[in-house]
Amino acid sequence: MKIKLIKFFIISIVFAVGCKKEDDSSGGRPHQSIEAPVAKKVKKELITHGDTRIDNYFWMRLSDEQKNAEQPDEQTQDVLDYLNSENDYKTAAMKHTEELQKKLYDEIVGRIKKDDSSVPYNDNGYSYYTRYEEGMDYALYCRKKLEDDAEEEVMLNGPDMAEGFSYFGIGSRSVSPNNELLAYGIDTISRRRYTIYFKNLQTGETLPDQLENTNGRVAWANDNKTVFYTSKDSITLRANKIYKHVLGTDQSKDELVYHEEDDTFSTFVYRSRSDKFIMIGSQQTLSTEYRFLDADTPNGKWKVIQPRVRDLEYEVAHFGDHFYIRTNKDATNFKLVKTPINATTQENWTEVIPHRKNILLENFTIFKNHLVLGERKEGLRTIRVMNWNGDNDHYIQFDDPAYLAYTATNPSFDTNVLRYSYTSLTTPRSTIDYNMDTKEQTTLKEQEVVDASFSKDNYVSKRLYATAQDGVQIPISLVYKKGVTPSSDTPLQLYAYGSYGYSTEPYFSSTRLSLLDRGFIYAIAHIRGGQEMGRQWYEDGKLLQKKNTFTDFIAVGEHLIAEGFTSSDHLYASGGSAGGLLMGAVLNMKPDLWNGVVAAVPFVDVVSTMLDETIPLTTFEFDEWGNPKNKEYYDYMKSYSPYDNVEAKAYPNILITTGYWDSQVQYWEPAKWIAKLRELKTNDNLLIMDCDMETGHGGASGRFARYKRTALSYAFMMDLEGIKE
Repeated sequence: MKIKLIKFFIISIVFAVGCKKEDDSSGGRPHQSIEAPVAKKVKKELITHGDTRIDNYFWMRLSDEQKNAEQPDEQTQDVLDYLNSENDYKTAAMKHTEELQKKLYDEIVGRIKKDDSSVPYNDNGYSYYTRYEEGMDYALYCRKKLEDDAEEEVMLNGPDMAEGFSYFGIGSRSVSPNNELLAYGIDTISRRRYTIYFKNLQTGETLPDQLENTNGRVAWANDNKTVFYTSKDSITLRANKIYKHVLGTDQSKDELVYHEEDDTFSTFVYRSRSDKFIMIGSQQTLSTEYRFLDADTPNGKWKVIQPRVRDLEYEVAHFGDHFYIRTNKDATNFKLVKTPINATTQENWTEVIPHRKNILLENFTIFKNHLVLGERKEGLRTIRVMNWNGDNDHYIQFDDPAYLAYTATNPSFDTNVLRYSYTSLTTPRSTIDYNMDTKEQTTLKEQEVVDASFSKDNYVSKRLYATAQDGVQIPISLVYKKGVTPSSDTPLQLYAYGSYGYSTEPYFSSTRLSLLDRGFIYAIAHIRGGQEMGRQWYEDGKLLQKKNTFTDFIAVGEHLIAEGFTSSDHLYASGGSAGGLLMGAVLNMKPDLWNGVVAAVPFVDVVSTMLDETIPLTTFEFDEWGNPKNKEYYDYMKSYSPYDNVEAKAYPNILITTGYWDSQVQYWEPAKWIAKLRELKTNDNLLIMDCDMETGHGGASGRFARYKRTALSYAFMMDLEGIKE
């Protein structure tokens, strides 16, 4: 049933921007003189397992068809009116910070080198790189032949291509084996549904071939005319089909080569680093499956490496007569095995790197004479280099107490030089070439911070540990400016993610300097649900142990207060997406611990989303959150779901951000959440939402535009601290 949204509050916002309550002079904050939006309530009963939930804001959900319609229907208009009213209220409530926001934005973009370029990498006779021209939001994608005085070829001109679009995303780019053709994906909606185009790099001509509704990537066969690509389900956006396309033919003629019918899996296709095979992968949280095809025979038969088995994960690389496989078979922290190409199932796997209880094997890269392992020890990533003959096995050494080091782009197989990247909370990102035989290092580039006053020696980084409620030690990485003496009056931003086994890394951010230089401490809580301390760290923070993620974060906040780094009057929590779920949970569990919370694109309506299999990401995330069709998981999910647990209580100041076109966390989750929070909260703290009507999960597409939201988030916290400039 369609019911019109109550309209009066829209008019009241416009009127109230210039008005103040009579008692505003008595110390009230600016937002207290402005009438906040009031969303209409339409009772919706949601019954599961005999349990009834009442969702008064269920009406905010729109289908893609409604959002894309040329003329909005009544419900769509109601939703648009409400989202715009929240944006208007946010603008009015933060109007007194506009100069601060502008200053912060100018600072942030001012530190970015405007005519920057990436470090080139060499592949198949060419050097590839991206570069930005002065003031441009989008990159030029370029290459040069590996010969003296070679001229630059601009493969894609991002600024020209993006002109006229409010959102413009260039996806993956892939050059044909003969170097003559470029395949690339374009998304102009921000739903991560790409159209693939093809360009003749010799003539500059764009071919008539267009592949719609893809993930933006192709894998070239060696005939230079056949590509394989991934198509998405039009409703759920699940990557579910692999097609073969021959250049010069219409997409409707493309051959379906693989259909992933299990809706808990997604699929993808790529070309092996050896260029010998086309690989199709299928994955879910607890299981993977790969199949391969000789890249010389695109019409050949696909072969499965190891059929999917529940709780068996693996990934594959090709070298010589073998596939090398990273797997969790009898190995919680993963191990490396190999198997002959003609006998690939697990009974033929032989061990190369054994399982180790205290070291997580995260990735590996194969070279002709070397094997490079990405490992994680004591919460930090390491790079281990080995000769195939077993000699000279060593780790690259790093000195910072908290850092990030990882292998970078290494397309060349026959080389003794490894390219890796290094950064820490105080050290800008560097690209380094490392001689795996002599251990000599050459820094090719360090991220330039365009600020004469910047020196990494001006900042202090530390590694601490907090004790969780069950006695587990939770790592904390933090950074602040020298001269800042931590105390109960020190503002501190505490960030975490804590899901999907994604580890939050302690990397440098020039953006963050705007906080540090104003006396903030920035801290990362390496909580369970991530994978910082090994695979078990992830296992202990998902499904029926998900609440460990939330209580770990609270324990870190309490530890930082107890150790004198800050107090609850100056502590700010932040997280996005699944980290936004974390924000919602800790707001309900411990609202008085935080002075403010920033929740970006927050996943907060957990039960309803996981019950709805038409929503993108739902079905293949059952092994992360649980399937609420099972009553045990339903009850547990409901006990922490932020939206379902909003109560009449005093909440801290809250800033929520979202995007109307978000395909990962639909806009209606944060929209419903803020409506319910505003309805039930018992104090007059600031509660605002910034909904970008042009973008999705990742925010603005331009190089600079995204920092407007960062400036808003910083101004939100600084304003609460009384920092005016």
